[in-house]
Amino acid sequence: MAFMFYGGERIDGEGLDSLTIKDPATGEEVAEVPRGGAGEVDEAVRAAREAFLKWSRVPASKRGQMLLEAAAAVEAKTGELAPVLVSEQGKPLREAKLELHAFVRTLRHYGGMAKNIRGGYVPDLDTDTYGMVVRRPLGVIGAIVPWNFPTTLLANKLGPALVTGNTVVAKPAETTPLVTTRIAEIMHRAGLPAGVFNVVTGRGSEAGEALAAHPLVRKLAFTGSTPVGKMLVGKAAVNLKRTTMELGGSDPMIVCDDANLQKAASAASVGRFFNCGQACLAIKRVFVFDAVADEFIETLSEKVGKLKLGAGIEKGTMIGPLHTSGGREEVEEQVQSAVDSGAKVLHGAKRPDGPGFANGNFYEPTLLVEPSHSSKVATEEVFGPALPVWRVGDLDEAIERANGTPFGLGSSVWTADLNRASEAAERIEAGYTWVNSPQVVYDELPFGGWKESGYGKEHGIEALDYYTETKAVVVKRHQR
Repeated sequence: MAFMFYGGERIDGEGLDSLTIKDPATGEEVAEVPRGGAGEVDEAVRAAREAFLKWSRVPASKRGQMLLEAAAAVEAKTGELAPVLVSEQGKPLREAKLELHAFVRTLRHYGGMAKNIRGGYVPDLDTDTYGMVVRRPLGVIGAIVPWNFPTTLLANKLGPALVTGNTVVAKPAETTPLVTTRIAEIMHRAGLPAGVFNVVTGRGSEAGEALAAHPLVRKLAFTGSTPVGKMLVGKAAVNLKRTTMELGGSDPMIVCDDANLQKAASAASVGRFFNCGQACLAIKRVFVFDAVADEFIETLSEKVGKLKLGAGIEKGTMIGPLHTSGGREEVEEQVQSAVDSGAKVLHGAKRPDGPGFANGNFYEPTLLVEPSHSSKVATEEVFGPALPVWRVGDLDEAIERANGTPFGLGSSVWTADLNRASEAAERIEAGYTWVNSPQVVYDELPFGGWKESGYGKEHGIEALDYYTETKAVVVKRHQR
């Protein structure tokens, strides 16, 4: 059986029920992990609280250095960790390595920001009186992380939380806990003090909700679906703890008639089908100007047709299986809704044939043209390898369609016209807009959603604000 990790120790969960981890490509059992619940969450939180009392007093520069050393230790184990990530999540080996590199890069980014944590000074409040704004860590942070990017989405929370002096209790998805617990142990052995980073494995309805409701947790950072996010906000509100919510998305891509169509089509293919389309920031709706629609769709279709489907561990695989059979069934229903509404299927819309696909959650990369705007691929978040394309007359129509969703996470526009690019960037209702660029999230820039895609920021120096509290201090220079 695998393990939990808190208080600086492996916790094997003796006496607990277990959860079975299965390979999405084969359906075979990979491991069993302890099914932690409220009791284990309480133990981990108390260990984190005890560690916080010391960790918060470590100089920020030293915390940053320790984070850098922990990141280096994880990087050294990438070759060992990547196949484990493939086996529990299903993504191609190349993508697993990229994800782990991104985890390390984010920790290094925040380790290097340690000396940028600062407050403020306000002179002359009164005679011989000045003020200070002091920035302090919050305490224990609860981090609930989904299965699609188990390590990078953890790093988004772990980096700013630890460098600002907080301690963390993480609850990975019940289907992808293996790499997370191993990383926690690696970071501890690299010098991170006991209790600073803890991991409890278990179900969201048990361990996750217990973490959200625990009175000693001062902030909950969650990435996942909008319905679950809303429920967790209610749990957290009982103790008035802070929350950061990175939720669902239905990201639009606008392709204007002056765009570089080859580059735009490549960006659409990668942006939709990376990680089998299971990304909150995946391109999920494309709106292309009538004048170039036929050429763009033909170019995109050629690229989609070259995507190789297979098990993540196999050489040359470009798209692995969906993570769960239930996820595949949901995508199938959404695609069928599009077909029933009149969409033209250019690729996919079915499960692949062949013995290599029989036991996995495989679904062919799917390209749809002109489904109804009331179909599920237009109105819901599609978390899988299906991309709908619509023709539009001009930029106003494209932006109107782009904003016609309750979500507002990412977006992109392709044009050679700076005025068009600026207008789209200002008018699209999303927390992130790429102009003539693939959808890469940079640690230097704040990331977060609008509308039902959530609130709060990850990445950027802005993330530090969400893991600290400010305190006003008034100082009288002379006693009279």
